[in-house]
Amino acid sequence: MNSSNLTRRSLLLGGAGVATAFALAACTGGPNLLTATSAPVTAAEKARRRTGRTTQVQLTAGKTDIDLAGRTASTWAYNGHVPGPTIRATVGDTIHAHVTNQLPDDTTVHWHGIALRNDMDGVPPITQQPIAPGSSYDYAFTADAPGTYWYHPHVGPQLDRGLQGPLVIEDPHEPLGYDHDWVLVLDDWLDGVTATPDQVLADLKKGMSSMTGMGGMSGMMGGGQEGTPTRNGNLLSGTSSSLLGGDAGDVYYPYYLINGRPAGDPTIFTAKPAQRVRLRVINAGGDTAFRFSVGGHRLTVTHTDGYPVNPVEGDSILLGMGERYDAIITVADGAFPIVAEAVGKANRGFAILRSNPGSPTPTANGYTAPDTSPVTATVLSATSADTLQRRGIDRRIDIALTGGMMKYDWSVNGKVFDINNPLDGAYTVREGERVQLTIANQTMMWHPFHIHGHTFQLDGGPRKDTAIVLPHRTLRVLLDADNPGLWMTHCHNVYHAESGMMAVLGYEKS
Repeated sequence: MNSSNLTRRSLLLGGAGVATAFALAACTGGPNLLTATSAPVTAAEKARRRTGRTTQVQLTAGKTDIDLAGRTASTWAYNGHVPGPTIRATVGDTIHAHVTNQLPDDTTVHWHGIALRNDMDGVPPITQQPIAPGSSYDYAFTADAPGTYWYHPHVGPQLDRGLQGPLVIEDPHEPLGYDHDWVLVLDDWLDGVTATPDQVLADLKKGMSSMTGMGGMSGMMGGGQEGTPTRNGNLLSGTSSSLLGGDAGDVYYPYYLINGRPAGDPTIFTAKPAQRVRLRVINAGGDTAFRFSVGGHRLTVTHTDGYPVNPVEGDSILLGMGERYDAIITVADGAFPIVAEAVGKANRGFAILRSNPGSPTPTANGYTAPDTSPVTATVLSATSADTLQRRGIDRRIDIALTGGMMKYDWSVNGKVFDINNPLDGAYTVREGERVQLTIANQTMMWHPFHIHGHTFQLDGGPRKDTAIVLPHRTLRVLLDADNPGLWMTHCHNVYHAESGMMAVLGYEKS
């Protein structure tokens, strides 16, 4: 079978024939680039701080049914649950994850935010061949930085099913004091209810020309009134948001979940008044930014994407897809709504915090967040211990986010990612360099931009691995090239990425 006979769409969707295509497209690294198994990758892994302990993880990706407040949805999940099991390890532990694929399609696991060894990053065909149906794969890597991370597939739009789970790396010298440590996974949900993610992607890829009856281009490009979107099948128009600079998202989701449960059957967290709670908030959505808040409480943001920041208080936090924020609250006396507003989509995820059994139960729509600006990365700064040291810039790279809704041809520097030639247009660095990335969003929509295997520091701001880039705005970040290999860089809107807004950051051979 010749890979040239396979359509690019079938490759990106992970449909029939994808395993063969991946094998034919095996990434060699090219004449001047390292591969995922080059000697410097092994050397970097050996240099990580280690405890000598191993955290064993068993993950089975398979079909399952979940209950959404009385409605059954058939989906794919890890170990039969949405979200998957919370994996907890300590800094320096080796994580050994045995992953079994009981799905009808190929899959992988990507460990989002972890600066791990390149051959464990879970990105076919860049770092591994996919895990075929009925097969297993062993991931083994050292997690040498504490923080809140998560895991999900990197094959087609699979992460917009139920394939996701939290990964928490504990700090044995944790400076924060708190009584509870809660993980909250925010998600937009459609799988098994209105469509599959593959069907949604197919609808989106038809482009603007086929989207009749959706309010025209102005609606799709954010011309509608904020909070008044219009549904057309699996898609939305008019999802305008001032927070996001225009179009907030284009996919219709019938549910928004917190820890796998909808507003009609919310998760309930219990604590005692005056206790301190660490919230680890993860946006695992496919096409939705969330504005997170806890009624009656101020949030003290302490971390973003795993890295400490100088604490900032706020009433809410804005999270793009792939971002994580940690915050401390001091629990008040009563029962309170935990709300994840689907920005621009006039809906919300909902859970409950209860510290008094006699207090009235809050309702999903009985709370309005304070009219104050949410905490975003732009108001945060890295702690002195986590600020990149001052040094000269060795390499400057310009990344343009391009494309649009008209043809649904999202791309990087005008080039749609080609899985058959993944290194075409790759950005290159050398190990040890200080790199300045200038990420210019030339489109009319916001993008949460993610770089694998590294953190970067926003200009004067925090360390992150995923950051929002607003329409027609530029984000400048610094990155230390300290983790050799071949690494994906992409928009974390899964539909933008699978339509071509991806590229590779590769390390040159010395």
